[in-house]
Order: sequence, then structure tokens, then C-alpha cells
Amino acid sequence: MRTHSNWITRAETGADIPAVREIVLAAFGTPLEAGLVDALRNDPAWIDGLSVVSTGEDGKPVGHALLTRCRIGDTPALCLAPVAVLPEYQGSGAGSAAIRAALAAAADLGERFVTVLGHPAYYPRFGFGRASAYGIGLAVDVPDEAMMAMSLDETHPLPSGTVRYAAPFGI
Repeated sequence: MRTHSNWITRAETGADIPAVREIVLAAFGTPLEAGLVDALRNDPAWIDGLSVVSTGEDGKPVGHALLTRCRIGDTPALCLAPVAVLPEYQGSGAGSAAIRAALAAAADLGERFVTVLGHPAYYPRFGFGRASAYGIGLAVDVPDEAMMAMSLDETHPLPSGTVRYAAPFGI
């Protein structure tokens, strides 16, 4: 368990599954992303310890960040998605705390590379940069600035290639 600002972060437990579903449903307003998280839990791409919740002192999860296995070309990497925070806690740092804790947990496991398809003004604060600058892309069209990647280990530069997500992503 790690503390970031006022948030306590920890790996999701089985008891957190309903709360994580509630967080993702509330944050996105549709069941698609919540269904994706449920499907990923049953996919080989799932890595124990890389589904992270942020809680207050009361222990109630209010934020969630998920890293699952993907590949950049033939190189193992992780995909950050989805990230969700209960609407009443958005902007409080709960999401940032969950992301930082998930990235730290991944580094502790020896993971080296992470990709994210997200808002280009938000994710660079965690170390993400434009993936195309490293020769990384997707097989589908997305805005170039939205596809980002980072290395968790400075001694291992990002590989180039096409990102292949786990089957539940449908990409």
C-alpha cells in the first residue's frame, strides 16, 4: 500500500470488484468500459497487482487505474486503460494517485514499457510522450497526439512497432 498526497493506493482485491465497476460506470456513463474491465479480469492479459484503487482514509475506493499486457511489435508492454474516478472526486488527485501507484507497481514487477490512448494534455505528467516519435502506432486510426508511450526503465528505450492490445479491447 502506498500513499500519494491524501490518497491511499493499493492493489484491487476481490472485495473491490463491485466498487471498481461502480467507479468505471459512473466515470464513463456507459457500461462499455466497465464490461472491458470485467472481460480483462478473465483474460491472460490480466496481471495481478496492476489493477489499482485509490481510497480515502475510510478505505472506500473512489479511483481506479488498470494496466494489462499488450505488445509493441513482439515486445511485451502494458496498456493503461481504463482510468476512472467517481465524478464527485474528479480533479482531486485520486486518478493521478492510482496511475502513479500502478506505474510504480509495474516497475517493481520488472515491466519496462507502458502505452496509453488518452488525453494528450493529461498523461504527459506521468512521463508519457507521443508514441509516433518512437515509431509506435496502432492498426486503427487515432489522433497522433492521443497515442502515447513511456519506458519505466531509462536503460531500456522504447521499442518501435504496432501496439497489439488484449482481445477484449477489440483493436
